[in-house]
Amino acid sequence: MSNRCLRRSQASKVVQKLLVKAILEQNLIRKGDRILIAVSGGKDSSVLAWALHQARRALKIDYELAALHISSDFCSCCKKSVLAQNLESWDIPFTDLFVPIIGRLKAGEKMNCYWCSTQRRTELLRYALAHHFSGIALGHHLDDIIETFFMNMTAKGELSTMPMVLSYRKYPVRLIRPLGYVEEQQIIACAAEQGILKASCTCPYGIHSQRRDIRKSIAYFTGNASAVKRRIFKALCSGPLKVLEEKGEGEARGRKDP
Repeated sequence: MSNRCLRRSQASKVVQKLLVKAILEQNLIRKGDRILIAVSGGKDSSVLAWALHQARRALKIDYELAALHISSDFCSCCKKSVLAQNLESWDIPFTDLFVPIIGRLKAGEKMNCYWCSTQRRTELLRYALAHHFSGIALGHHLDDIIETFFMNMTAKGELSTMPMVLSYRKYPVRLIRPLGYVEEQQIIACAAEQGILKASCTCPYGIHSQRRDIRKSIAYFTGNASAVKRRIFKALCSGPLKVLEEKGEGEARGRKDP
């Protein structure tokens, strides 16, 4: 959906329509699913929770929602109470789980985004399995998917990215990304409309990262044009890409954290 369409329509309606479209086309949510939303306190996962609540009527699918926030020993979300209030107003049960992410680092290792991501994903999977959820909803959007492709290509030399849906081989739970058709600028506009943006928390380690560098490069050669980014996304969806294996499956079997 182009910037012109975004200007003509309310961003909230655009996000809802794209989320419903993704869920139906990709079969992300099925009747009877119990979906655990990973909420960080940021704009993406907060908009995801709001949109999944709002989409019930349009989807006409019977599903349950709950939210899990992982608190850590390096980022105490100062706006967690606002997050809890928002989730309560959307009829989404909320759980806050503390995980010592820095405390799990081995001697000599430094904190980084990859380590944090694997630890959070491990705990999400463990919690989902223990509480019998059938799906874990993540707040990654279209720009995240494109950025991950270029990060993997330039840093690892492989053609892979985050899938819209991933089923684990040995566990009855799937990872889903209902915002996969939504651009970040649309999420920001929606969050501003719904009063979510001012209540979002930002991770201090995300200020300088490889993803931010890739994001600047993509913005440069695409001119930040929606049409160009959506053509890239279309190419990723139609090409023979390797599915990026999500971390956490091995740890869920009881293996010690790396």
